Amino acid sequence: MPGIYLGAILFSLAGMIAIDVKFSLALRVAPIRTIAAVLVATVFFLAWDAVGIATGVFVKGESPLFVGVELAPHLPLEEVFFLVFLSYLAVVMYAVFERRARARIRDRARVEEEA
Repeated sequence: MPGIYLGAILFSLAGMIAIDVKFSLALRVAPIRTIAAVLVATVFFLAWDAVGIATGVFVKGESPLFVGVELAPHLPLEEVFFLVFLSYLAVVMYAVFERRARARIRDRARVEEEA
């Protein structure tokens, strides 16, 4: 079935956005910075893909799950959405680990004050 892979990526991206917004991790806290980070990372990975395609390292495999739209030779439409998802996931996970680290520092300081 064409489009299942793209659908899975978009479904995962929607879930990541829902988690981000619910817990105010990145997009609510700093929307412009979050969008800029995702765009810069996506462009970087697309350039990386272009170099890999030009050198023959990356080759698009055939799959009935792809939509069938190629933005360039060996660069399917799904790749762009995957890179957006990957970049956004990295930003959200960074926010999660940063929040956890701050909470640990806060807890440690609280324990030291009580002692």
